[in-house]
Amino acid sequence: MVFDLGGVLLDWNPRHLYRKLIADAAEMERFLAEITTLEWHGAQDQGGDPAEATRRLQGENPGHSALIAAFYGRFDEMLERDFPEMMALVERLHAAGVPLYLLSNAPGFLDDWLRSGRLAGRHPALSHFRDYVVSGKEACFKPGAEIYELACRRGGFRPAEAVFIDDSLKNVEGARAIGLSAIHHRSAEETVAALHTLGLPA
Repeated sequence: MVFDLGGVLLDWNPRHLYRKLIADAAEMERFLAEITTLEWHGAQDQGGDPAEATRRLQGENPGHSALIAAFYGRFDEMLERDFPEMMALVERLHAAGVPLYLLSNAPGFLDDWLRSGRLAGRHPALSHFRDYVVSGKEACFKPGAEIYELACRRGGFRPAEAVFIDDSLKNVEGARAIGLSAIHHRSAEETVAALHTLGLPA
């Protein structure tokens, strides 16, 4: 089993942090939409340096320097919440002896946090994964074929032997294109039902 992280296991959302920093909800949404944009953050998911990206964005927006610094400086506060039903699924699969792997589009430092146990301290089920593939560390990115093939090589399994779960349809389609069975995650109930259909002990 290969799981995505954000949107499947952890409720990654910059708003969990920025609600603490920007009192006005509309102002917060403008900041996220216009300054720390998904495009800006996505470049770090593809191997960009968060520190360099932060300095560059601060130079372009000097009035928001402290808020920009918080994006990566307090990134763990965007990851405080998990999805309990999905974490319970991970626990059941682990107890049944199903090998678990994680494949995430995320900044490279998240690989270090996963391997050091920093995230597992808050979310213990993450310790059950045999390996982690994080796009920012590998400089390849879902839905490109290279990152799925890397996850298979590192795990020692063929695509046809694995099931991949992601909340992004384009990432699911990318996985299917190289031969992985893939589930488009929309709810824990639907995902568990799909795994039962595949004969897995979900």
